[in-house]
Amino acid sequence: MAAHPSVLVTGASTGIGAAYAARFARRGHDLVLVARNTARMKALAARLREATGVAIEIVTADLTQPADLAAVEARLREDVRIGILINNAGTAIGGSFIEQGTEDVARLLALNTTAVLRLASAIAPRLAQAGEGAIVNIGSVVGIAPEFGMTVYGATKAFVLFLSQGLSLELGPKGVYVQAVLPAATRTEIWGHVGADVDAMAGVMDVNELVDAAMIGFDRREAVTIPPLPDVEQWNAFQVARQAMLPNTRQEHAAARYRTAD
Repeated sequence: MAAHPSVLVTGASTGIGAAYAARFARRGHDLVLVARNTARMKALAARLREATGVAIEIVTADLTQPADLAAVEARLREDVRIGILINNAGTAIGGSFIEQGTEDVARLLALNTTAVLRLASAIAPRLAQAGEGAIVNIGSVVGIAPEFGMTVYGATKAFVLFLSQGLSLELGPKGVYVQAVLPAATRTEIWGHVGADVDAMAGVMDVNELVDAAMIGFDRREAVTIPPLPDVEQWNAFQVARQAMLPNTRQEHAAARYRTAD
């Protein structure tokens, strides 16, 4: 693989995806930008080509559509120049679980989970065979916080976190780096999808600050990067507590507290 492999970025027309594209272009990586909005990608590509001189290809695709998704999968399987996947495309929907329409939820799942999984599945075997490369999956702190009240969105991001951690354990020994990035509230257009006024919200991180922090985590080869978390020891303690439970789950019989009725 080249010293500066090409980077495929999904959801690349705006927000986190566009910021990732800019960061990797500045590092000298050629880009493949994937999103629905061709005009925005063309404008971004023009700016980045002028500023950095890298080669940029635009792929217009709606990753909730099987044919579009299959085309991007094929590109990841076959293009040996692509060594980094930024699995960023995602969305949210407003309302509570009982207010959300089934078809809206299905589209959310298709983009936030199915597309993430299929694209990672498309590129992982090739990267593992090469013994190098990276997959970056954009999750959310909502995926560890059902208390935030975004049930389906949070469930999709919990999937992204678990998938990333599992892939890190599987692919890390083969030379492939997998990173889960967990933003909190970030100033992107996703808030418009849920009918929220981001300008009226407190504690919202600028998208460039988020991606700059995520790139530091990338360079440090962190398995999980949580840019807004001040004390990493809280995450470490959470991991230690979770891992401490694992040996106690391998039991032939139910725990004593379940053997007698109250």
